[in-house]
Amino acid sequence: MSGTSDGPAPTADLVRSAVTESDFATPPRAGTPSPEERARRVEPLVDPLIDPPVDLSAELPVGLSAEFPVGLAAGLPARLSAPAAAGKPARAETGTAAGKAAGKGDEARTFRATFAAAPLAMAVVDREGRIVTANDTLAALLGAASDGNGLAGRIAADLVDLASDARTWHAYREVLRGRQARLRCTRRLKHPDGHSLWAQVTVSPLPEEERAVLISVSDISGRRELQARLRHLQMHDPVTRLPNRTLFFERLSAALEAEAYEESGTGRIGLCYLDLDGFKAVNDTLGHRVGDRLLAAVAERLTRCANEAGYARTATPLVARLGGDEFALLVEDSTGTEQLADLADSVLKSLQVPFDLSGQRLSVSASIGVVERHAAGTTATGLMQAADTTLYWAKADGKSRWTLFDPERNAHRMTRQALSSTLRPAVERGEFALEYQPLVGMEDGVLHGVEALVRWNHPQFGTLTPNRFIGLAEEDGSIVQLGRWVLATACRQARRWQLDHPDAEPVLVSVNVAVRQVWDSDLVSDVAAILAETGLAPHLLQLELTESAVMGSAGRPLQALQALSDMGVGIAIDDFGTGYSNLAYLSRLPVSVLKLDGSFVRGFQYESGDYEGGDGSAAPPNPADEVVVEAMIQLAHRLGLTVTAECVETAGQAARLRRIGCDTGQGWLYSRPVPPDRISALLAAAACSQP
Repeated sequence: MSGTSDGPAPTADLVRSAVTESDFATPPRAGTPSPEERARRVEPLVDPLIDPPVDLSAELPVGLSAEFPVGLAAGLPARLSAPAAAGKPARAETGTAAGKAAGKGDEARTFRATFAAAPLAMAVVDREGRIVTANDTLAALLGAASDGNGLAGRIAADLVDLASDARTWHAYREVLRGRQARLRCTRRLKHPDGHSLWAQVTVSPLPEEERAVLISVSDISGRRELQARLRHLQMHDPVTRLPNRTLFFERLSAALEAEAYEESGTGRIGLCYLDLDGFKAVNDTLGHRVGDRLLAAVAERLTRCANEAGYARTATPLVARLGGDEFALLVEDSTGTEQLADLADSVLKSLQVPFDLSGQRLSVSASIGVVERHAAGTTATGLMQAADTTLYWAKADGKSRWTLFDPERNAHRMTRQALSSTLRPAVERGEFALEYQPLVGMEDGVLHGVEALVRWNHPQFGTLTPNRFIGLAEEDGSIVQLGRWVLATACRQARRWQLDHPDAEPVLVSVNVAVRQVWDSDLVSDVAAILAETGLAPHLLQLELTESAVMGSAGRPLQALQALSDMGVGIAIDDFGTGYSNLAYLSRLPVSVLKLDGSFVRGFQYESGDYEGGDGSAAPPNPADEVVVEAMIQLAHRLGLTVTAECVETAGQAARLRRIGCDTGQGWLYSRPVPPDRISALLAAAACSQP
């Protein structure tokens, strides 16, 4: 053949060329027919292949192969049908055209066979949503009584459940109209034999001229079952088989969504948050294997309690293990705190019964934090924080109990936390100030000294007294920094009074010292440096320590107290009578003053005939109070100590204390704590009254 062609070569030429090539490859034998003869013999075999083009449009849309899976579409023609022109007979073709026509016919038959035998369930659906043709795989998947041909004319959306929800139905209709590229969704189909199967349905549009879509359906039941098993393993604790923290928070978050409680239910939610008391000791002594068995046994009892609590109710509480020895019982649509209290009681009683684990008898208890509130406005984080705080209260209150969340107690805790986090910087910012309460002689009513009392001018909470923050300062160690500042400020002020009022008697200043200041700092060096810096005489400084801190002093604290006493600094025991009251030990301490606790002084409020009996307006004086206080005063005097009475508020108290020999008094009868300038005024008045 030449390099160019004006048209298809004649059939005879094609056959003759093929035969010639074959003869060239194999030398002719004797008696072999000539090429012309062989061409005449082959032509009758070629002619029957030259048929008119096959019209398959009645069964399949032209161009259907474009949307078929890769494995099926590779060998399909672009168009499967070529209808003859109207009124014109099919033109006979020869040569290559005949071969192409034959190839198209073969490919069409191959396509129909492939579509029918494909393992993927498929159907062609017209724009009205009716099935044009379907394969046998789809019929078998749906459990149809007939083969794929029997599905023709059926509504496709009904067969694969595309109309069950509005969103899917809308998307399906958009694909049918050619407005959306594809729809893929997962449906749960009901098989005629009764079982259900999960299917992934894909709807893809065919070329516009076909006016049809292709629906393919895959059975994914096995994959869904595997996913369900994996999710169960992911969402459950392997030791107790209970829901784990992830599933618990998933359920909790769902319960707090508005849709979950607005339409039905009580609109409330409750939580019992518990952990086992002393569980760590079980792991440490008996091993983690026994500990795991104990956790599993605890989980069984909690589940039993939850089932009993859920009996005859709309929902059973969810029991979950949050980690370690922590468990939670979530009550949706709770009816109030009483329901949660009953559940907590039943849990405690259930856990009090000893556990028998392979011959080992173990007893455990639990502490439970109980929270119950409206679901509206509640967050999962807020609910868990409240439950965790309440659990801490239950442990602090003695363990083996449940405690109900108290908003006021929580507000106090939050305030403590806020104060604790800002205490150290407050000293540097200068937020603290000192006030001074006079110490007055009981006999002469003369000002003998003052006690320095620290105040915190908090920018958010206002002025705070020491009982609001001293305990926090002792816990976090900031008491050392704060105590050093108080000591230096008080000594500097006492020296200023002395210089400003040289004619008045020098005023003693008493400063409270925490025992942690003795342990965590060199108190002796601090005092010596401050006295040297301010110029205050040591005998004008008195350090007050609580009875519980002083009575048990040994080693370094006792050495520090002795060194301070040797320096000339006075040592006073504050709140005497409320701590150890180890009188034998008292004689060995370098103490110079006892300060009687206010609880003893309050019993001295009235003289014998001053109270109003009969109407309950006041309690009669207790003679025993006076006997006890008088005995303590006499003991102190015999040891060479002076006695100061705190909280003196009435003249009657002062008269009775004076009668039994008390030396000085301190309280609102004489003065409230006041700023330094008020003490200056008292000193000026005392100097003017002197002869």
